[in-house]
Amino acid sequence: MDRSALSTMSIGGATFDLFVRTGRTLTSDADGRVSVCFPLGSKVRVRGICETCGGGAANTAVGLKRLGFRAGFCGIVGSDQWGEKMLENLKREGVDSSCATIVEGETSSFSVILSVETGERVILYEPGTNAHLHDVTFDRERVALANWVYLNRLLEQGCEIEDDLTAILAAEGGPHLTWNPGGCQLEVGLDASNNRRLLQHTDLLLLNREEALTFAKASSVDEALRTLSAAGARKIFVTDGRNGSIATDGVKRYSCRVIPATVVVDTTGAGDAFGTGATWALLQEFDLPTALQAGTINAANVVGAIGAQAGLLTDIEMRERLQQVHLDVEVSSLTP
Repeated sequence: MDRSALSTMSIGGATFDLFVRTGRTLTSDADGRVSVCFPLGSKVRVRGICETCGGGAANTAVGLKRLGFRAGFCGIVGSDQWGEKMLENLKREGVDSSCATIVEGETSSFSVILSVETGERVILYEPGTNAHLHDVTFDRERVALANWVYLNRLLEQGCEIEDDLTAILAAEGGPHLTWNPGGCQLEVGLDASNNRRLLQHTDLLLLNREEALTFAKASSVDEALRTLSAAGARKIFVTDGRNGSIATDGVKRYSCRVIPATVVVDTTGAGDAFGTGATWALLQEFDLPTALQAGTINAANVVGAIGAQAGLLTDIEMRERLQQVHLDVEVSSLTP
Protein backbone atom coordinates (compact mmCIF):
# COMPACT_ATOMS: atom_id res chain seq x y z
CA MET A 1 0.00 0.00 0.00
CA ASP A 2 1.11 3.54 -0.75
CA ARG A 3 2.46 4.86 2.56
CA SER A 4 0.80 8.25 1.93
CA ALA A 5 -2.54 6.44 2.20
CA LEU A 6 -1.67 5.12 5.67
CA SER A 7 -2.75 7.33 8.56
CA THR A 8 -1.23 7.53 12.03
CA MET A 9 -2.48 9.23 15.20
CA SER A 10 -0.12 10.23 18.00
CA ILE A 11 -1.76 10.58 21.42
CA GLY A 12 -0.15 12.40 24.34
CA GLY A 13 1.70 15.59 25.12
CA ALA A 14 2.94 18.67 23.32
CA THR A 15 5.46 20.94 25.02
CA PHE A 16 7.20 24.20 24.23
CA ASP A 17 10.89 23.74 25.03
CA LEU A 18 13.45 26.36 25.96
CA PHE A 19 16.96 24.89 25.68
CA VAL A 20 19.73 26.44 27.75
CA ARG A 21 23.25 25.36 26.82
CA THR A 22 24.96 25.61 30.19
CA GLY A 23 28.51 24.71 29.21
CA ARG A 24 28.67 22.68 32.42
CA THR A 25 29.94 19.11 32.78
CA LEU A 26 28.42 16.28 34.78
CA THR A 27 29.69 15.59 38.30
CA SER A 28 29.37 12.46 40.45
CA ASP A 29 29.05 12.21 44.22
CA ALA A 30 30.42 9.46 46.47
CA ASP A 31 27.39 7.26 45.72
CA GLY A 32 27.86 7.57 41.97
CA ARG A 33 24.85 9.82 41.45
CA VAL A 34 25.39 12.09 38.45
CA SER A 35 24.26 15.71 38.53
CA VAL A 36 24.73 19.21 37.14
CA CYS A 37 25.72 21.75 39.79
CA PHE A 38 25.02 25.49 40.03
CA PRO A 39 26.25 27.26 43.19
CA LEU A 40 23.45 29.15 44.94
CA GLY A 41 23.71 32.91 44.53
CA SER A 42 25.98 32.63 41.49
CA LYS A 43 25.41 34.29 38.14
CA VAL A 44 26.05 31.71 35.43
CA ARG A 45 26.78 32.68 31.86
CA VAL A 46 25.29 30.26 29.33
CA ARG A 47 26.51 29.33 25.85
CA GLY A 48 23.22 29.63 24.05
CA ILE A 49 19.44 29.54 24.20
CA CYS A 50 17.11 27.90 21.69
CA GLU A 51 13.31 27.68 21.50
CA THR A 52 11.82 24.51 20.00
CA CYS A 53 8.62 22.46 20.07
CA GLY A 54 8.55 19.04 21.70
CA GLY A 55 6.44 16.65 23.73
CA GLY A 56 6.00 12.96 22.99
CA ALA A 57 2.91 13.06 20.78
CA ALA A 58 4.06 16.16 18.88
CA ASN A 59 7.49 14.60 18.29
CA THR A 60 6.13 11.28 17.03
CA ALA A 61 3.49 12.97 14.85
CA VAL A 62 6.15 15.12 13.18
CA GLY A 63 8.45 12.12 12.88
CA LEU A 64 5.81 9.95 11.20
CA LYS A 65 4.79 12.76 8.86
CA ARG A 66 8.37 13.28 7.71
CA LEU A 67 8.59 9.55 7.10
CA GLY A 68 5.75 9.80 4.61
CA PHE A 69 2.52 9.00 6.46
CA ARG A 70 -0.63 11.01 7.04
CA ALA A 71 -0.04 11.97 10.66
CA GLY A 72 -2.39 13.38 13.27
CA PHE A 73 -1.91 14.78 16.77
CA CYS A 74 -4.36 14.12 19.62
CA GLY A 75 -3.52 16.18 22.69
CA ILE A 76 -4.16 19.41 24.58
CA VAL A 77 -2.65 22.88 24.15
CA GLY A 78 -3.49 26.24 25.69
CA SER A 79 -4.66 29.33 23.84
CA ASP A 80 -1.49 31.16 24.93
CA GLN A 81 1.54 32.09 22.82
CA TRP A 82 3.24 28.75 23.46
CA GLY A 83 0.16 26.82 22.37
CA GLU A 84 -0.09 28.93 19.22
CA LYS A 85 3.56 28.25 18.38
CA MET A 86 3.09 24.50 18.86
CA LEU A 87 0.03 24.44 16.59
CA GLU A 88 1.87 26.54 14.00
CA ASN A 89 4.75 24.05 14.10
CA LEU A 90 2.42 21.09 13.53
CA LYS A 91 0.78 22.91 10.61
CA ARG A 92 4.16 23.77 9.11
CA GLU A 93 5.19 20.11 9.32
CA GLY A 94 1.94 18.98 7.68
CA VAL A 95 0.51 17.28 10.78
CA ASP A 96 -3.28 17.24 11.16
CA SER A 97 -4.06 18.93 14.50
CA SER A 98 -7.86 18.92 14.14
CA CYS A 99 -8.02 16.27 16.88
CA ALA A 100 -6.29 18.63 19.33
CA THR A 101 -8.22 20.35 22.12
CA ILE A 102 -7.45 24.02 22.82
CA VAL A 103 -8.04 25.10 26.42
CA GLU A 104 -8.76 28.76 27.08
CA GLY A 105 -7.17 30.66 29.94
CA GLU A 106 -4.57 28.06 30.92
CA THR A 107 -0.86 27.63 30.32
CA SER A 108 0.44 25.21 27.73
CA SER A 109 3.03 22.66 28.79
CA PHE A 110 6.45 24.31 29.03
CA SER A 111 9.96 22.98 29.69
CA VAL A 112 13.30 24.57 30.46
CA ILE A 113 16.00 22.11 29.41
CA LEU A 114 19.48 22.56 30.87
CA SER A 115 21.96 20.70 28.65
CA VAL A 116 25.61 19.96 29.29
CA GLU A 117 28.59 19.34 26.99
CA THR A 118 27.92 15.58 26.69
CA GLY A 119 24.39 16.18 25.36
CA GLU A 120 22.76 14.96 28.58
CA ARG A 121 20.19 17.26 30.15
CA VAL A 122 18.00 18.14 33.08
CA ILE A 123 14.39 19.00 32.23
CA LEU A 124 12.40 21.43 34.38
CA TYR A 125 8.79 21.20 33.28
CA GLU A 126 5.27 22.41 33.94
CA PRO A 127 2.68 19.91 32.59
CA GLY A 128 0.16 22.70 32.04
CA THR A 129 -2.70 21.79 29.72
CA ASN A 130 -1.33 18.28 29.09
CA ALA A 131 -3.07 17.36 32.35
CA HIS A 132 -6.43 17.82 30.60
CA LEU A 133 -6.07 14.79 28.33
CA HIS A 134 -8.62 12.33 29.72
CA ASP A 135 -11.76 10.49 28.61
CA VAL A 136 -13.82 13.68 28.21
CA THR A 137 -11.39 15.29 25.73
CA PHE A 138 -10.42 12.05 23.97
CA ASP A 139 -11.74 11.97 20.38
CA ARG A 140 -12.62 8.28 20.02
CA GLU A 141 -14.14 8.58 16.55
CA ARG A 142 -11.11 10.30 15.00
CA VAL A 143 -8.63 7.91 16.62
CA ALA A 144 -10.59 4.88 15.37
CA LEU A 145 -10.05 6.02 11.76
CA ALA A 146 -6.25 5.70 11.96
CA ASN A 147 -4.33 2.73 10.60
CA TRP A 148 -1.77 2.98 13.38
CA VAL A 149 -1.98 4.66 16.80
CA TYR A 150 1.12 5.85 18.66
CA LEU A 151 0.34 6.17 22.38
CA ASN A 152 2.91 8.28 24.20
CA ARG A 153 3.46 8.85 27.89
CA LEU A 154 0.39 10.06 29.73
CA LEU A 155 -0.11 11.99 32.95
CA GLU A 156 -2.15 10.23 35.62
CA GLN A 157 -5.47 11.72 34.45
CA GLY A 158 -4.75 10.60 30.90
CA CYS A 159 -4.65 6.94 31.91
CA GLU A 160 -8.46 7.11 31.89
CA ILE A 161 -8.41 6.84 28.08
CA GLU A 162 -6.85 3.36 28.11
CA ASP A 163 -10.21 1.56 28.27
CA ASP A 164 -11.56 3.57 25.32
CA LEU A 165 -8.39 2.93 23.35
CA THR A 166 -8.50 -0.80 24.07
CA ALA A 167 -12.05 -0.96 22.73
CA ILE A 168 -10.96 0.85 19.54
CA LEU A 169 -8.04 -1.53 19.02
CA ALA A 170 -10.14 -4.63 19.70
CA ALA A 171 -12.78 -3.72 17.11
CA GLU A 172 -12.71 -5.60 13.82
CA GLY A 173 -10.30 -3.83 11.49
CA GLY A 174 -9.08 -1.61 14.33
CA PRO A 175 -5.74 0.23 14.27
CA HIS A 176 -2.35 -1.20 15.19
CA LEU A 177 -0.58 0.24 18.24
CA THR A 178 2.84 1.51 19.25
CA TRP A 179 2.88 2.13 23.01
CA ASN A 180 5.49 4.04 25.01
CA PRO A 181 4.23 3.87 28.62
CA GLY A 182 5.24 6.39 31.25
CA GLY A 183 4.51 7.73 34.71
CA CYS A 184 1.62 6.04 36.45
CA GLN A 185 1.49 3.27 33.83
CA LEU A 186 5.04 2.20 34.62
CA GLU A 187 4.60 2.28 38.38
CA VAL A 188 1.57 -0.02 38.49
CA GLY A 189 2.80 -2.17 35.61
CA LEU A 190 1.03 -5.46 35.03
CA ASP A 191 -0.83 -5.14 38.34
CA ALA A 192 -3.27 -2.82 36.53
CA SER A 193 -5.95 -4.63 34.54
CA ASN A 194 -6.17 -1.82 31.97
CA ASN A 195 -2.43 -2.14 31.27
CA ARG A 196 -2.77 -5.89 30.80
CA ARG A 197 -5.68 -5.45 28.39
CA LEU A 198 -3.85 -2.80 26.39
CA LEU A 199 -0.72 -4.96 26.12
CA GLN A 200 -2.75 -7.65 24.40
CA HIS A 201 -3.37 -5.21 21.54
CA THR A 202 0.14 -3.72 21.42
CA ASP A 203 2.09 -4.34 18.22
CA LEU A 204 5.19 -2.47 19.39
CA LEU A 205 6.01 -1.77 23.04
CA LEU A 206 8.78 0.80 23.54
CA LEU A 207 10.70 1.25 26.79
CA ASN A 208 14.13 2.25 27.96
CA ARG A 209 16.06 -0.09 30.26
CA GLU A 210 14.91 1.42 33.55
CA GLU A 211 11.29 1.61 32.35
CA ALA A 212 11.31 -2.03 31.25
CA LEU A 213 12.54 -3.22 34.65
CA THR A 214 9.95 -1.09 36.45
CA PHE A 215 7.01 -1.97 34.20
CA ALA A 216 7.67 -5.73 34.33
CA LYS A 217 8.96 -5.68 37.93
CA ALA A 218 11.98 -7.59 36.63
CA SER A 219 15.63 -7.79 37.68
CA SER A 220 17.03 -8.01 34.14
CA VAL A 221 16.08 -6.84 30.66
CA ASP A 222 15.73 -10.42 29.40
CA GLU A 223 13.36 -11.23 32.26
CA ALA A 224 11.34 -8.12 31.38
CA LEU A 225 11.19 -9.17 27.72
CA ARG A 226 9.88 -12.62 28.65
CA THR A 227 7.32 -11.23 31.09
CA LEU A 228 5.96 -8.59 28.73
CA SER A 229 5.86 -11.01 25.79
CA ALA A 230 3.88 -13.46 27.89
CA ALA A 231 1.49 -10.61 28.74
CA GLY A 232 0.66 -10.17 25.05
CA ALA A 233 2.95 -7.52 23.53
CA ARG A 234 3.80 -8.70 19.99
CA LYS A 235 7.14 -6.91 19.66
CA ILE A 236 9.13 -5.22 22.44
CA PHE A 237 12.03 -2.80 21.95
CA VAL A 238 14.20 -1.71 24.89
CA THR A 239 16.74 1.09 24.45
CA ASP A 240 19.79 1.45 26.67
CA GLY A 241 21.56 4.66 25.64
CA ARG A 242 25.12 4.12 24.42
CA ASN A 243 24.72 0.36 24.98
CA GLY A 244 22.33 0.12 22.05
CA SER A 245 18.95 -1.61 21.98
CA ILE A 246 17.39 -5.04 22.50
CA ALA A 247 14.19 -6.41 21.01
CA THR A 248 12.09 -9.55 20.90
CA ASP A 249 9.21 -10.99 18.95
CA GLY A 250 8.48 -13.38 21.81
CA VAL A 251 10.71 -16.11 20.39
CA LYS A 252 14.08 -14.58 19.52
CA ARG A 253 16.20 -11.91 21.15
CA TYR A 254 17.75 -9.24 18.90
CA SER A 255 20.44 -6.75 19.90
CA CYS A 256 21.77 -3.75 17.98
CA ARG A 257 24.65 -1.44 18.87
CA VAL A 258 24.58 2.32 18.44
CA ILE A 259 26.19 3.88 15.37
CA PRO A 260 29.93 4.27 16.09
CA ALA A 261 31.31 7.80 16.54
CA THR A 262 27.83 9.35 16.79
CA VAL A 263 28.20 13.02 17.71
CA VAL A 264 25.87 13.78 20.63
CA VAL A 265 24.73 17.40 20.89
CA ASP A 266 21.45 16.87 22.77
CA THR A 267 19.70 13.65 23.79
CA THR A 268 16.21 15.15 24.06
CA GLY A 269 13.73 13.26 21.88
CA ALA A 270 16.03 10.31 21.14
CA GLY A 271 13.46 7.81 22.40
CA ASP A 272 10.67 9.35 20.32
CA ALA A 273 12.91 9.30 17.24
CA PHE A 274 13.79 5.67 17.84
CA GLY A 275 10.11 4.80 18.18
CA THR A 276 9.03 6.60 15.01
CA GLY A 277 11.84 4.97 13.03
CA ALA A 278 10.88 1.51 14.27
CA THR A 279 7.17 2.16 13.66
CA TRP A 280 7.95 3.34 10.11
CA ALA A 281 9.72 0.05 9.43
CA LEU A 282 6.83 -2.05 10.75
CA LEU A 283 4.31 -0.05 8.73
CA GLN A 284 6.49 -0.77 5.68
CA GLU A 285 6.36 -4.47 6.66
CA PHE A 286 10.13 -4.69 7.16
CA ASP A 287 11.44 -7.34 9.53
CA LEU A 288 12.31 -6.75 13.17
CA PRO A 289 16.10 -6.35 12.66
CA THR A 290 15.43 -3.63 10.08
CA ALA A 291 13.06 -1.91 12.52
CA LEU A 292 15.84 -1.92 15.14
CA GLN A 293 18.24 -0.41 12.62
CA ALA A 294 15.74 2.25 11.51
CA GLY A 295 15.07 3.28 15.10
CA THR A 296 18.80 3.47 15.84
CA ILE A 297 19.49 5.56 12.72
CA ASN A 298 16.67 8.03 13.42
CA ALA A 299 17.73 8.46 17.06
CA ALA A 300 21.37 9.01 16.07
CA ASN A 301 20.37 11.81 13.73
CA VAL A 302 18.21 13.51 16.37
CA VAL A 303 20.91 13.56 19.07
CA GLY A 304 23.16 15.39 16.61
CA ALA A 305 20.99 18.52 16.75
CA ILE A 306 19.38 20.67 19.44
CA GLY A 307 15.75 19.80 20.09
CA ALA A 308 13.58 16.75 19.66
CA GLN A 309 12.47 17.34 16.07
CA ALA A 310 15.27 19.04 14.12
CA GLY A 311 17.06 15.82 13.19
CA LEU A 312 14.06 13.63 12.36
CA LEU A 313 14.62 11.92 9.01
CA THR A 314 12.41 11.82 5.93
CA ASP A 315 11.45 8.59 4.18
CA ILE A 316 14.05 9.10 1.45
CA GLU A 317 16.78 9.91 3.98
CA MET A 318 15.89 6.84 6.07
CA ARG A 319 16.10 4.50 3.09
CA GLU A 320 19.45 5.99 2.09
CA ARG A 321 20.85 5.63 5.62
CA LEU A 322 19.72 2.01 5.83
CA GLN A 323 21.81 1.34 2.74
CA GLN A 324 24.80 3.37 3.92
CA VAL A 325 25.03 2.54 7.64
CA HIS A 326 26.20 -0.96 8.52
CA LEU A 327 24.60 -2.13 11.76
CA ASP A 328 24.85 -5.78 12.73
CA VAL A 329 21.89 -7.22 14.62
CA GLU A 330 22.80 -10.21 16.80
CA VAL A 331 20.16 -12.91 17.16
CA SER A 332 19.77 -15.41 19.99
CA SER A 333 17.03 -17.32 21.79
CA LEU A 334 14.87 -15.48 24.32
CA THR A 335 14.50 -18.54 26.54
CA PRO A 336 16.78 -18.61 29.61
